[in-house]
Amino acid sequence: MIKILLSARLGERRMTQSAVAQAANIRPATVSHMYNEFCDRIMLAHLNNLCKVLNCTVGDLLEYVPDEEDEIGSKKKG
Repeated sequence: MIKILLSARLGERRMTQSAVAQAANIRPATVSHMYNEFCDRIMLAHLNNLCKVLNCTVGDLLEYVPDEEDEIGSKKKG
């Protein structure tokens, strides 16, 4: 699973969702979805803008966490 770490980055910088939305030129609703990890996809332009505003890398915003039962490559029993 891919985790979105926007909430942690904003907390570290004591920055609000509204402030980052305005600075990164991203709709506040889109920032909210990323912040709360409700989105299924993220536009590269949004990642680019967030990295500029937060002075970070994509790796600081996204993290891969293996699922306990990974569907890809696992053999189903039964």
